[in-house]
Amino acid sequence: MTQPVVDLQVLEPGIAQVTMQDRDHKNTFSNDLIDGLVRSFDAIRDDANIKVVILTGYDTYFASGGTQERLLAIYEGKTKFTDLAIYTLPLDCRVPVIAAMQGHGIGGGFVLGLFCDFVIFSRESIYSANFMKYGFTPGFGATYILSQKVGYSFAWELLVTAGNYRGAELEKRGIPFPVLPRVEVPGYALQLARQVAEKPRVSLTALKAHLAESLRQQLPTVIEKEVAMHEKTFHQPEVKERIMTLFGK
Repeated sequence: MTQPVVDLQVLEPGIAQVTMQDRDHKNTFSNDLIDGLVRSFDAIRDDANIKVVILTGYDTYFASGGTQERLLAIYEGKTKFTDLAIYTLPLDCRVPVIAAMQGHGIGGGFVLGLFCDFVIFSRESIYSANFMKYGFTPGFGATYILSQKVGYSFAWELLVTAGNYRGAELEKRGIPFPVLPRVEVPGYALQLARQVAEKPRVSLTALKAHLAESLRQQLPTVIEKEVAMHEKTFHQPEVKERIMTLFGK
């Protein structure tokens, strides 16, 4: 039997795990991956027994950002990144979400992890806010969430240079998150989830709503400004050339 592109399992009482495993597309945001994430978080929303969620990937991939087809569709004006809105799934989830980023987090995939309430990196994996590498300005709320999670100065560097950073380098730069050998990430995430799941669900949901309130209030304005920047930067011929070149087609 073939594996689902996104697999939702209850690992232990109160602990759900959402595993992204679109091997054909290396966990880029394919239609199947997007649909699977939305369905999984809808199911979590409707399950009053779940207290915490682990979001993870497969092998060496966490999430790899937009597909070539989707980026070209934005370039052609057929869609916007806001039509996906999957980056807010962890933020909108009522219970805490742990990003077990055991593999590479690229572009929107990196940002998706940062929208989780807890973030765990692997030393071997690559993390990159690579939007500007394609010639267009960042989206997905990256211009806000990076500064909130890694600090203003480092966020500037990540967004403007669009460079690749191993988890080990992020650790040296002092990011405020655990950075572990890849093989240790799942176990660490599960132990953290167990600590969270010990608490009453009503208290977890109340505290998350309070802690996330400011981010939820600020995000719509940020997204509006990112979309406006895309209108200025995404439709350059150079952007299409970069998309074609960087995807190797």
